[in-house]
Amino acid sequence: MNSALLLNYSTFGYLFASFIYVAAFLFKSNKAALGGTFFTAITVIGQTAALGLRWYESYQIGIGHAPLTNMYESLVVFSWTIAGFYLYLEFKFKNRTIGAFALPFAFAAMVFAESGWLNISQEINPLIPALQSNWLIAHVMTCFVGYAAFAVACGIGVMYIIKDSSANKDEGLMGTFPPLRVLDEINHKTMVFGFIWLTAGIITGAIWANSAWGTYWSWDPKETWSLITWFFYAAILHARFTRGWQGTVVAWLAIGGFFNVLFTYYGVNFLLSGLHSYGS
Repeated sequence: MNSALLLNYSTFGYLFASFIYVAAFLFKSNKAALGGTFFTAITVIGQTAALGLRWYESYQIGIGHAPLTNMYESLVVFSWTIAGFYLYLEFKFKNRTIGAFALPFAFAAMVFAESGWLNISQEINPLIPALQSNWLIAHVMTCFVGYAAFAVACGIGVMYIIKDSSANKDEGLMGTFPPLRVLDEINHKTMVFGFIWLTAGIITGAIWANSAWGTYWSWDPKETWSLITWFFYAAILHARFTRGWQGTVVAWLAIGGFFNVLFTYYGVNFLLSGLHSYGS
């Protein structure tokens, strides 16, 4: 058994769990949704083992480092954090319907990683000098926890818009959704959580940049778009606090914000050259 095989299993695990959550939603089956939770938890455990095994494999070939250093590994970690954060949210709010709208993001990240699109390499490579730092894990993990929260917030935003646009908001399939007020509150708390972790990611990145390149901020495309993303979510949270923004407007902004996150993460790596281009 090696990490590549376990990660392949993880892709199918998230596919299966997503399918179960969607089927449970469509057929309004709480028992089926419980199966989705079970398969998600098992897959997260397996993916955790795969990441640990890949870390060990890097030491076996003499270039030991945490599996966080290229696009393939970051996609795997992105998938892992989305699923892990979703399980936390499900446990906290006791609603499995969200899984039908959140877990597909974890599956999509794994499909992208395993597909080899855009020449994404699955090889374990030596660290470039700029990445040889104790700040690696702190910076990458704080960013991805924030990204994962924003992905789930996007799914919740979709749920809110679907329910709000339904003629019968509390009947049929829509009756399985949490009330609009609860969805709005979960969405807000999820974005606050993501914003805190993204802030920590930017701070640890600045400290690391000063250590690696002698400056805290260089307006590299990745840094610039991270700041744009930070201001986007800061504006949403500020508007809610000062202007009382909520409901449909915030739901749409949660969806738009995640597209901003995707460009910060994927787009910058592939479309803009800079200090962070090694991500591709």
